[in-house]
Amino acid sequence: MTTDQSANTTIVGRASRAGAIAVIEAHLAVLKGKPLRAAISEALQKHAKLGGNDRRFVAFAVRELSRHQRLLDLAAKARGRAPSSFNLKGDEAIFRYALWRKVLTGATVDRTMVEVALPGPVRPRSIPDAVIKDELAKDVTLEFSSDPLDRAATQHSFPNWLAKAIADVAPVDELDAILSALNREPFLTMRVRPNGTRDELLPMLIEHGYPLKACAELPDAVVATDEGRAIFESRWMKEGRLQVMDLGSQLLADLCKAKPGQTIVDYCAGAGGKSIFLADAVGPTGRVYAFDNSAKRLAEAKSRCGELKLRHVSFPIEPRIDLADIVLIDAPCSGTGTLAREPDQKWKLSKDKVAELQKTQLEILEKVAPKLKAGGVIVYGTCSVLRDEDETVVERFLAKHPAFSLDGAPLRVWPHRLDGGGFFGARLLKR
Repeated sequence: MTTDQSANTTIVGRASRAGAIAVIEAHLAVLKGKPLRAAISEALQKHAKLGGNDRRFVAFAVRELSRHQRLLDLAAKARGRAPSSFNLKGDEAIFRYALWRKVLTGATVDRTMVEVALPGPVRPRSIPDAVIKDELAKDVTLEFSSDPLDRAATQHSFPNWLAKAIADVAPVDELDAILSALNREPFLTMRVRPNGTRDELLPMLIEHGYPLKACAELPDAVVATDEGRAIFESRWMKEGRLQVMDLGSQLLADLCKAKPGQTIVDYCAGAGGKSIFLADAVGPTGRVYAFDNSAKRLAEAKSRCGELKLRHVSFPIEPRIDLADIVLIDAPCSGTGTLAREPDQKWKLSKDKVAELQKTQLEILEKVAPKLKAGGVIVYGTCSVLRDEDETVVERFLAKHPAFSLDGAPLRVWPHRLDGGGFFGARLLKR
C-alpha cells in the first residue's frame, strides 16, 4: 500500500522489543480512554530503563497509532481482521501496531514479529503469533470510496464529520494538504526572548551545533530542523533566552500588537506561554494580568514567570479587565489545529462537543465585553480550524454587541503553510 501518510515514518529506526511493548501498552491505555499524553508518560515511567532513542520512538509511535487509526483499521479489515473481530482490546492494539510497522514504516515481517511475538507485549491475548505473521505477509489492496471527501477522510484517518467541517472552511483544493499537515509530527518552535535579538543569537546557536533556522513569519521565531532535543540542555534555554512556543501561538500573541507600557489581561492564560510573550512586549513599565480557571495550569504559569523574574506579571483572583488596553482570550476549543500533538482527540470529538465549546466561547466573550473600557481591544483566538469555533463565534458576538467591530481582517493560520499548527485570531475593538 502506498499513501502519503508515511511521511512521518522517515524518523523511525530499529525499535527495541522493550520499546514496542511500551508503545502497545500505551496505545491500549488510549483505547480504554486515557488521554494520549498521560498514556505516554505512564508507559515511559513504567519502562524507565529505556534509552533516549527508544523513548523518542515510544512517544512517536503512540501518536502514530492514533493518527492513522482509520487507515490501519481499513488495512486490517482488508485482511479479514477488523477491530470488532478481536476478542480482546489488547489483540486490537497489537495487530494495529504490527500493521503500522509493516505497512507505514516499511519494517519487514520478521522484524515486526521480533517486536510483537510472545512472550512480549500485553497478555492475555487470543491472536497467535503465527496468525499475525501470516496476516502481515498478505499482499492486499485497499479499496477507497469514490467520494472525494470520504476518500480523503479515510486516507488521512479523520472521522467524516470532522473532515467535512474542515473542508467547509479550507481553501479550495487544499483539504488533503491540511489533513496531511495535521498528521505530521509537531515542530519544535521557539522564540528568542530579550535581551538581544534572533539575528544575534541564532548564529551563535548554530555555531554550537544546534540545528535551528529562522521562521519568516515573526522576527524572533526559530524552529528546530531535526527531532533532537539537545537544545533543552543549552545555557540559552536555561537562562530563559529561548521560550518553547508553537508558531501559531506566537502569531496569536503577536496579533495583540502589545506596546511598552500597556496593560493586558491574558484571560485564558493556561501554562503562561502567551503571558510571557506579552510581558516581554509591554516591558517592565507595562502590566500583564494572567487568569485561568485551571488552578493547576495557572500554578505552572506562576512558576515560569517567577523563574524568569517577570515581576510585572501578576495573578489576581479576578482579572482586572477594567484596567486593560487589551484582553487576550485564547479560548477553550477543540484543538483541531494542534492534532499533531494530540491525535487521539480526533476520535473523542463530536459535533455536540464542538457545539458545547462554542457556547463556552461565547459565554467568555459575554463576560469580558461589558467590563472592557472604550478603546480597548479583545483578541479572540483558538487553536481550532473549525468555522463554528472561529468566524461563527466572532460573527455572533458582533451581531449582539454593536459597540464592537472587527479591527482588521481575522488571522487564520493553516498548518500546511508554516512550521506549526492551525490557529485563528480576531481583534475586536470597543468604541
